[in-house]
Amino acid sequence: MSASLYNARILRLATSIPHQARLADAQASVSKRSPICGSRVTVDVVLDGEGRVAALGQEVRACALGQASAALMGAHAIGRTPAELAAARDALTAFLAGERDDPGDWPDLDIFLPARPHAARHPSIRLAFEAVAEAAAQALAEPVR
Repeated sequence: MSASLYNARILRLATSIPHQARLADAQASVSKRSPICGSRVTVDVVLDGEGRVAALGQEVRACALGQASAALMGAHAIGRTPAELAAARDALTAFLAGERDDPGDWPDLDIFLPARPHAARHPSIRLAFEAVAEAAAQALAEPVR
């Protein structure tokens, strides 16, 4: 792989994933796996009474790109609504596919610009965002505890 794809920022993020403990009282949990590389991310969420992420837990077993993505997701997911999480997932997907020039308003996702030509790496990068968006949507459908 090219050096620019696995740059110092990516590697630094990969070692600093927040919320790396599963939640015992999660309202919803979702696991996603990349069939290409075997990367796996599990995300647990609890929403508050306003439907925003109040607690987040994640277990990340992924390559450096997947770990970096989980770090960025985890750093900014608290306080977000399921709609905001779905929008971030969709913007990241479109950005990686070259369907849009920017990755949306989620902080620092532009770090994945060097990955755009490497379509086989896209599923791993998307895992955390796919899992958190799906978990939040499931939690929203459940009654608030």
